[in-house]
Amino acid sequence: MARPRLFDEERALDAAMRAFWEKGYEATSTQDLCEATGLGRSSIYNTFSSKHDLFRRALARYIDTMTALQLEILEDAERPPLERIGALFERVVEQEFTERPEGRSIGCLSVNATVELAARDPEVDRVLARDLRMRLDALRAVVEAGQRAGEIASDRDPEALARFVNAVIGGMRVSAQGGADRPSLEGIAATAVGALRR
Repeated sequence: MARPRLFDEERALDAAMRAFWEKGYEATSTQDLCEATGLGRSSIYNTFSSKHDLFRRALARYIDTMTALQLEILEDAERPPLERIGALFERVVEQEFTERPEGRSIGCLSVNATVELAARDPEVDRVLARDLRMRLDALRAVVEAGQRAGEIASDRDPEALARFVNAVIGGMRVSAQGGADRPSLEGIAATAVGALRR
């Protein structure tokens, strides 16, 4: 009979996710993961098999949580389409200024992983690509709804506008990591919303 685990695996996964989010994959050592989770090396490797497996699971958990929050905003049919996009930008700004350890933005784990790993880690790249497609599909649907409602310029390709919004969000997150303050991010968001208008 297998020995029961004496720790909360979900809590350990959340702690590891935070460690990777703050430091990145390469810079997060096994010791960092032990300190973050409160687990010994053997418990980490018996449960997650490898640092890479733990990172993959932590990234998937992050994506599930963050994408669900974004989709909830984008699929809110009670709001006009352009307002939904504005609300998504507001959510990004809010996250950048509430998820800061010691005042420093840690950005977005997905953006960080894209920059650090996507080009050289096919497994991580697949996870990120699947998430990107889901978010772009949701953004494109909102853009198309906005075009039908006359809120968003109808002479532009909805897929291109969805990619534009996604790129602005990524840029906002990187700007926050570089020290941009809240008014700067809010200005970027307002400019992007203005660029979408009919």
